[in-house]
Amino acid sequence: MNFFSTIRASTIALALGVTGAVAQELPNTMIWTAYDVGSAGYAEASAIADAFGRHANTRIRIQPSGSGIGRLQPLLLGRADYGFLATETYFLSEGDYDYAVPEFGPQNLRAVAGRPASLSMVAAGDAGIETIADARGKRAAFVVGNPSINVKCEAVLAFGDLTLDDVEVVMFPTYAAAMSSMTRNEADFTCTTPTTSQLYELASSPRGIKWVPLDPNDQEGWAKLLDVLPIMGPFEEDIAAGLAPGEKVSMAAYRYPVIVTLADKSADEVYAFTKALDESFDLYKNATATMHRWDLNISGTPPIDVPFHEGAVRYLTEKGIWTDESEAWNQERIARLDALRAAWEEFLPANRDLPPEQFAAQWAEAKAALGQGSN
Repeated sequence: MNFFSTIRASTIALALGVTGAVAQELPNTMIWTAYDVGSAGYAEASAIADAFGRHANTRIRIQPSGSGIGRLQPLLLGRADYGFLATETYFLSEGDYDYAVPEFGPQNLRAVAGRPASLSMVAAGDAGIETIADARGKRAAFVVGNPSINVKCEAVLAFGDLTLDDVEVVMFPTYAAAMSSMTRNEADFTCTTPTTSQLYELASSPRGIKWVPLDPNDQEGWAKLLDVLPIMGPFEEDIAAGLAPGEKVSMAAYRYPVIVTLADKSADEVYAFTKALDESFDLYKNATATMHRWDLNISGTPPIDVPFHEGAVRYLTEKGIWTDESEAWNQERIARLDALRAAWEEFLPANRDLPPEQFAAQWAEAKAALGQGSN
């Protein structure tokens, strides 16, 4: 299902004045977590925080962190109200990777909204990769200890009926090193977002650049991709390194940043937050080249990392954004998360003292018995 391509084109009517109702419903102060200073997530959270202050006189402190755990812990401990997060949201909801440990496991998170962030396979222009299937036997740049990037590349490879065994995986110590590896002819392709700075260097290098498209009409390819990572959908991107003005590429999109809170957060408060996000939109929509994608017609629709919060759903329904299809997706995702949390409660007591690798492997087996997540 092409969730992103069916987004309504209508524009939300925005109220720019500070209303008494909004000022009374929103807390006077809030704490948000986000990526480090200098990141897109921090810049976007800052722009929205400034708009909230101007629109509703709400003071917001942003707590940055370079790690997923550092962004999530304040939220889980009740020390932060919302997080501007990335794919660690999905990983925590599933109890995957860093969260397949007794201290975490599946947590009951909810989304408010999430900006689509596009991603696809990008190759050196001379690597001979025109389709995903052409990556067979080529050198793939992966990042040590970065499952968020690596699992997305696994999903993109699956679109072309490939696995990691079909490519030559080259591990790099940092994200920057992986992204610049194609320019140095140390790799042939990777999977990433389209405006990564090192890709502009690749585009101007002798090797050139090639964005490998993900055909939105290839239902079989999308089914295979979503089997690996069921939080993405088709997206037409026109902002990318090497693209000529007016040119577009069919990519995948996940959500970054995704605004996340706890499931037991007051529905009235989340409703007020979602309303403020909408009504202050004109104050932040031009802060960066992609901020206009926070329009709730785009950011308030599935798929997303975790179920939408009931307070957000209430507001999205009032605005005519929430559809029967959205509700069906949300209920399926809630059922998945509830099943995971029930399985974790049964699994943990008998396995908490296992060595870490064995604990994670046993939990993976328990999860497999539940089947794949919502897509």
